[in-house]
Amino acid sequence: MTDQTPVQPAAKVLGGLTPYLQLDGAFKAAEFYKKAFGAEQVFFYPPDDQGRTMHIHLHINGSTLMISDFYPENGMPPVKPQGYTMQLHLGADDIDAWWKRAVDAGCEVAVPLQLMFWGDQWGNMRDPFGVEWAMNAPAKKG
Repeated sequence: MTDQTPVQPAAKVLGGLTPYLQLDGAFKAAEFYKKAFGAEQVFFYPPDDQGRTMHIHLHINGSTLMISDFYPENGMPPVKPQGYTMQLHLGADDIDAWWKRAVDAGCEVAVPLQLMFWGDQWGNMRDPFGVEWAMNAPAKKG
């Protein structure tokens, strides 16, 4: 393993619960999340000799998301994402633009954005890394 010294100071963690995803291609995922969800990369460890990173810290929509590559030799083997959804809570005037940006970047729509029985706009999509994302916002008034 190469030197894992960070190249910048640690970034502030936003929010009280931080999702931490292990993905195949964390640097590619971070770049995708910048395009699809307006992510800001605020910290990372440099890649090892296989191009993997132990840690990338992103800010998305006022929250923190952390990602890393799989490291089977350290007890983090590749597994298919299952049984969870990353949900973005947005404003009624923001959700259409967020949805379009994510779909244009390459997310696959699973449930189209629509008015749901609980009274909010909601839709679900899958990113190229197999992660489920949903967007929810109050219904527009008027």
